[in-house]
Order: sequence, then structure tokens, then C-alpha cells
Amino acid sequence: MKDQIFGVLQRVGRSFMLPIAVLPVAGLLLGIGSSFTNATMIDTYGLQAILGEGTILNMFLTVLSKAGSALFDNLPMIFAVGCAIGMAKKEKEVAALSAVIAYFTMNAAVNAMLVNSGQILDDGSIADFVLQGTITSSVGIQTLQMGVFGGIIVGLGVAALHNRFYTIELPNALAFFSGIRFVPIISTVVY
Repeated sequence: MKDQIFGVLQRVGRSFMLPIAVLPVAGLLLGIGSSFTNATMIDTYGLQAILGEGTILNMFLTVLSKAGSALFDNLPMIFAVGCAIGMAKKEKEVAALSAVIAYFTMNAAVNAMLVNSGQILDDGSIADFVLQGTITSSVGIQTLQMGVFGGIIVGLGVAALHNRFYTIELPNALAFFSGIRFVPIISTVVY
């Protein structure tokens, strides 16, 4: 029993390695791009001719900064996919697609609940009684601020669903949806 639990925890740890491997590159892109496009730094060192706004180098560094920022802004989705891939036994690409679908579905469902409860108003603004920072935009959907933890929950849940249902056999009338095609369906329903 102890070895089995340890084995599962090892697989969970290994599944985090893929998304974590992206972080240094994202940090370098964001750090270099943001540092060398900072107006205060450019003015302090008199680098307007080289790094000032409108120069080719400034445009390139802005692209680096935006690329790094995009990776950090979408870490929950990256972790959802990485955990699903890492924990799936076989057909890992199906687990990855199912994780993306489940992540979108979860955020859309949370958004609908926030709208129905009056926490997000009809014009898309957040109600006054909602604590600041609890609602954020994730993949373009206003949802609760769950961060990377939300992505990990989706990834692990989808992996569990995938490992349970990727070989399921349905009746002949529904045979098209058997096996790996059933995994995104059940992930959508669950999330």
C-alpha cells in the first residue's frame, strides 16, 4: 500500500516536470524583454538611440516580453495539459486534448455561476461586494482566481477519467463514441 501511494506521488511529481521546464525560458523572455524596454532604465543610461521607443531593438525586446508574459499568463492551462499527459497511461494526446476541453468547460461553467449569482454583472463588470482579486480572466473567460492549482486539478482529474474510460465499449448504436472518443465527452460532462 505504501509503495503504491509512493508510486502515484512519483508519477504526479514527474507530470509537473513538463510544465515546470517551460518556466525558465518564459522567465528569461519576460525578464530580458521587460528590463530592456523599461523607460526608466533607458533614460537613466541614455540608451534612447539604441533601445528607445520605435527602434528595431525595442520592438524585438517587446516581442520577447509579450511572449514570456503569455506563457506566465496561461500557466494554469499549461499545467492542466502537462499533468494530463504525465498521468495518462496510454493515448496521451487524447488526455492532452481532453484537458484543454475540460479547462475551457470548467472556466465557462464557473463564469455562468458567477453571472447567475450576480457577482459578474451583465456588462461584464464585477459587482462591488466581490472581494478584489477573486475574479480574473483566464483564457478570455472571467472566472474565479484559481491559478495553477486549478490547472493541476483539471489535469489530474482528466488523467483519472482518461485512465478509467479510454478503453470503454459502448452499445453498437453509440459505438462511434467508444474508447478514446469518450474521454473528451466525459471530461466535458464532469467539468
